Amino acid sequence: MVQPTDHHLVLPWSASLSDACLQALPRLDAPGALPHLHALLGQLTDAHWLKGDEYDPAAPHERVLARLRGWPDTQAPWAADQARRDGLQPAPGQAWGLLSPCHWLMGHDHLTVVHPDELQLSETESRALFKPLQELFESDGWQMHWATPTRWYAVHDSLAQFQTASLDRLIGRNPDLWMPEATQARHLKRLQAEVQMMFHNHPVNEAREAQGRLTVNSFWLSGCGVATADLGGPLPLGTRVDDSLRQAMLRNDVTAWEAAWQVLDQGLVHEALQAHEAGRRVRLTLCGERHAVALQAAEPQGLMSRLRQMFKPASPQVAPLLQDL
Repeated sequence: MVQPTDHHLVLPWSASLSDACLQALPRLDAPGALPHLHALLGQLTDAHWLKGDEYDPAAPHERVLARLRGWPDTQAPWAADQARRDGLQPAPGQAWGLLSPCHWLMGHDHLTVVHPDELQLSETESRALFKPLQELFESDGWQMHWATPTRWYAVHDSLAQFQTASLDRLIGRNPDLWMPEATQARHLKRLQAEVQMMFHNHPVNEAREAQGRLTVNSFWLSGCGVATADLGGPLPLGTRVDDSLRQAMLRNDVTAWEAAWQVLDQGLVHEALQAHEAGRRVRLTLCGERHAVALQAAEPQGLMSRLRQMFKPASPQVAPLLQDL
């Protein structure tokens, strides 16, 4: 069982299974690279694994954060929670989902979902696209809400137990791998097909295409779940989540990912090391594509435990640990 902590650092997308990332991992163990992370790993020797699979609908960091909030792993109300942060008012018991406008890029033999941020969608463009989508969904008994250019929300009872893959699973990948097969998905697929036809000749897309910009040709539904009374609340005291590795990895930018590790090592990881050295209870949770591991100082367990602590490697390697994620 993971013990209470005073200082908990959670790092989503600490590594990925991409070839580029796997090739970059050994550089994190180069002489002088990430000195504070190496030192911290030498102190936090008690490991608690959250095992999973790269095809789980929720990424490991999402499962970790759901558990910290006391939500179920598989039906965490991420959409309703984000909607509350966006200034909307999900009522407890309502089932919400996040609709993300996106571009599905057609390749030689499959589709790839482009990161919604790469659309650089303006508010005017987004609202113009949202309006016909809203009319279609609301004519079918849904409630729809616009929040930001790339965050639209749907409210419908069918979303209470409707599980779809998160955007973190979808970006840069083939959406066909993640299409839900549940009975209630047939209704959504019909609506999605109608939206794709509406968007095809929409004036916003015609203008964007003429300018050589990506069009909005579909959407993805994620984060479905029932709103609870504690939405929008903070994580447990002392928990810090840094998104820099995630942002780089979702763009498959390994150079930026390595640079983010350097910044973390000099900043938040160094702070965690200092907190440990000051006698505070520290936990470091590293999350990959399949698994997450929570590391903390082992509780003393007698002479053998102390001897292992004395003769452990002074600077454990980072790459093998991250590769296992």
